[in-house]
Amino acid sequence: MQTKTLALKVARAALDKGARSIQIIDLRGRADYADLLVLCSGTSTRHVAAIAEAIEQDLRKSRVRPASVEGLSNSQWVLIDFIDVVAHVFLEEVRTYYDLEGLWMDAPRLAVPEPPARPAASRSTRPPR
Repeated sequence: MQTKTLALKVARAALDKGARSIQIIDLRGRADYADLLVLCSGTSTRHVAAIAEAIEQDLRKSRVRPASVEGLSNSQWVLIDFIDVVAHVFLEEVRTYYDLEGLWMDAPRLAVPEPPARPAASRSTRPPR
């Protein structure tokens, strides 16, 4: 699977679980440990764990398994290493503290997919009685 496609799949899986502030940072030619970083936030440790688990499960459907997963036990910062793509799922305040975006502020960003559309509430077409 191409690196960009993998990063977009990670972002989509995170979006589907309600992740916030998703960014895809292009590190090609800037770092040797990954080509792309996918950063996102959850609102609680349970939310962070759910996002990280959803990323793993969704990628597994495409026969892609991470080389390692770190931080799931406390779920404040979960790192999922797919070699060329590294996903970071943060608790919001932990993300602010470590500020990886600031570290790579001069690196280009890839467009993040739009969040899935929410289905409209069903409305009865019968006239009121």
